[in-house]
Order: sequence, then C-alpha cells, then structure tokens
Amino acid sequence: MTKKAPVELPADPDDAPLSGELVARFAAIVGERNAITAPHDMAPYLAEPRGLFDGKAAVVLRPGSVDEVAAIMRLANETRTPIVPQGGNTGLVGGQSPRSPGHIALSVSRLDKVRDIDPVGRTITVDAGVILQNVQDAAEEAGLLFPLSLGSEGSCEIGGNLASNAGGTGVLAYGNARELCLGIEAVLASGEVYHGLRRLKKDNRGYDIRNLLVGSEGTLGIITGAVMKLYPRPAGRQVAYAGVASPEQALELLRVAERHASGSLTGFEFIPRLGLDFVLKHIEGTRDPMGEPHAWYVLVEISSSRSEEDASQTMEALLSEGFEAGIVEDAAIAKSIAEADAFWHMREEMSWAQKPEGGSIKHDVAVPVALVPAFLKKADAAVLAAIPDARICAFGHLGDGNVHYNISQPVGADTDAFLSHWREINGLVHAVVAEMGGTFSAEHGIGLLKRDELARTKPAAEMDLMRGIKHLFDPNNILNPGKLVQF
Repeated sequence: MTKKAPVELPADPDDAPLSGELVARFAAIVGERNAITAPHDMAPYLAEPRGLFDGKAAVVLRPGSVDEVAAIMRLANETRTPIVPQGGNTGLVGGQSPRSPGHIALSVSRLDKVRDIDPVGRTITVDAGVILQNVQDAAEEAGLLFPLSLGSEGSCEIGGNLASNAGGTGVLAYGNARELCLGIEAVLASGEVYHGLRRLKKDNRGYDIRNLLVGSEGTLGIITGAVMKLYPRPAGRQVAYAGVASPEQALELLRVAERHASGSLTGFEFIPRLGLDFVLKHIEGTRDPMGEPHAWYVLVEISSSRSEEDASQTMEALLSEGFEAGIVEDAAIAKSIAEADAFWHMREEMSWAQKPEGGSIKHDVAVPVALVPAFLKKADAAVLAAIPDARICAFGHLGDGNVHYNISQPVGADTDAFLSHWREINGLVHAVVAEMGGTFSAEHGIGLLKRDELARTKPAAEMDLMRGIKHLFDPNNILNPGKLVQF
C-alpha cells in the first residue's frame, strides 16, 4: 500500500486507458504468461521501495528476447503507446514507475543471461536483466572482479544500474556505472536495435551514443545488453573502522589514506554515531566495532594487487600515522573475511535502519570532496534552525564527495507533520549544495521526484539540449514520458 508522497509530485498523466484490443496485440508479442494484467500479480511492478508513487499500468510485459522488445517498441511507436522500462524496481526517485492506465510497464527481468566472459580482455557481456550480484558472482568464478557494489545488489539489475548511472561504494577506485561500461545494446523508440556491444577500450568514431544511453533513465532507449569491465581480483583485502572526532578529521584521514594506499584505496565511507546507533538497534546480528563510542567513524578498505600482507601493512601504516597525528581516536581492523563483510553490512544497512525511527527527509547530494565538512556544518545549521530537534544522519562516500544527507524526525514527532517540511528542507539543503558548486542528484537519478527541480536549477541552454536529444531519440515521447525531462 502506498503512502502520500512527502512532496507535491507532477499530476498523473490523463492518458486514456488502453483498449482491450491493443493490450491483446501487445500480449501476443510476449505470450499470455508474460503479459500480466491481474492486479495482484501486477502489484510488485507498481510499488517501489519508498512507497511514494502510486503505480498504474494497463499491463506488465515481460519480453524474453531483444526481438520481442523491438516488436513491442515498433507497435508502441505505431500506436503512440507510452512504455515505462523497468529492471529490478529498486530505484528511489520514481523513474521506473508507470503512472497511468494508458502506460505499459516493460520488465527486462527475463533477459537474464550472461552472454560472454572474456578473461583476457577482462570484459563480461550480459543481458540487462541480470541481477548485479550475479554479475559479481560470474566475474568471481572467472577469477576476476566486477566492482560495482550497491546495497540493493541482490535484486537490482544491470540495465537499471546503467540507466540510472549507479554509483555505490566502489566509485572511489573504479568509477560509477558509466565508467565501468564499454558497450551498450538498446532498443530505440522506433523499434530499431542499437548494436553497440563493443569491447574496445578506445573508439573515437564520433558522438558517444553509449554515454547518452547510460544515465538516460529509459527516456532514450531500453537497454537490453551491456559489455562491462572486469578487474583482477585483489590478492589481499583489509577493512577497518576508525573513530574520529569530526568530519574534518575524517577528511584528514582520507588524505593520509590516499598517500599510503593510492590506487589500492577501494573504500572510504564516513558514518555518524547516530547512524551506527540506528543500525545496532534495528539490524539483527550487528555489533559495535569498538568498545567506546565516537562522534564519527570512517570505514576504510584497502585492496592490494600484491598480497594480503601488503594490504595489512598499508592499513597499519595509514592508521598508525592517523594515531600519531591525533586524527584517529581508536580503530578496529577486521580479523577475517566474515568480519570484513560484517563491517560493510553495517554501512550498507544504514538507510534501511532509519525506517523504524519514523519519517526521514532524504537527500542524495555531492559537493567537492574538500568542502564536505563545510557543507555538513552549514546544512546542519540551516536544518536545525527550521526543525530544532531533527536528528541528522549524514553519511556516505567521502572519497567522492557523495553525502546521503538524511534527516530523521524528532523523537515522538508526528510523522506526517514532519514530512510536510520535505520541500522546505530540500530547499535549504540544496541551496547550500548549489552555493558550494555541488549537485542535488549524485547517484540516485532524477526520475519523477526531482524532474521539476532539475528544470528549475539547470541552465536553460542545457535543458534545451536535453529536450532536443530526447526529441531526436523519441519524437513521439513514448519512452518513459514525464521522467527526467519534461518533453
């Protein structure tokens, strides 16, 4: 059951419901079993993680091949039928949510094959519906590493990761989804298939269509396959928590870690004590990594290409310098793979651990790395002036400047009353972000939730270019209409 969105969203489109005859024509392409119309069976495709969007669709289509996707798009283009592509349905901004009985939801989940692994060229070619964790597992079986890692990796799919240009915890060392992608296959609005599954590391033949499709949130084409980069598996891995007094100290430790580890620094996350308290309280099986509480924590990961001993020596060296410089108050190094995974589990569950605490006003922002402490100080002051007892849980990827700036309701507050401040608080936080040359959408995308803010804040010339690109790819506005950019 969905709840009322905490911000006023654009009105649902007033498209007329699709006729039974047209639904039957679409269903014939995928077969009766893969054309879902029963409300109970459609429900998982219409709901989304935050429960903010009241999904509606005439039918959910589950094509089993690229040819079927192409046939669906040819019919959609002919009949001007809106198509909303969907992967694992884990998006947080409504980009994957159909919004009208005149829309069709197209799930790529049946396109779930690993097509090829090239261990010499270190690439993996996969269907769009392959679950991210399965890509990781296939790479590991080949003795390699696929470094994209997200909290939802057990259910999100690679097509959605690319459509939203997903980030995650490995961006510091490996880049986001765009940087990990060498080639794309996609079905365009016309039904034509873009055959871009290239494994080349260098290809300067004109405009880069791949990079337009990555991050386009299904508005320019439906990604059906991709060639992704793989990396050698680390020979050694060390994970540690360090207690620090402030974000400024965390930033100082980042500089120390980069000096010692360089390219082997594969994780550097910052966490407030409040966030750790939420995890320890609500996530079963977690335990405090250190005996005494600290105001802030840094989660550090070192991945050595040489040996476990090298990773251990690097971790010990950077923490020792941190202690000697008065940056680190205490530290705990994981003693096993299981403990290292448990350390990461606490970080990955932080967003979910906020749910039992009531309403949460969330932000996915990024500022230049050096300005993260200043951003936190200024944003905190603005938020607490508006809601004095708000509980600020700001955490994220310090190494790339991405802050998940989440605000839990005051203890005992009325949830609806608190969430009614969503737009006001967004405005305060995003104003600080803009002042510091940052972005209000670091890794979660735009979708529907942030579409109008994008149009208000992005320079007019850039928005005109985006609308022009959309019109060129999708002149009839049938691919995920109303998302990302208003046509």
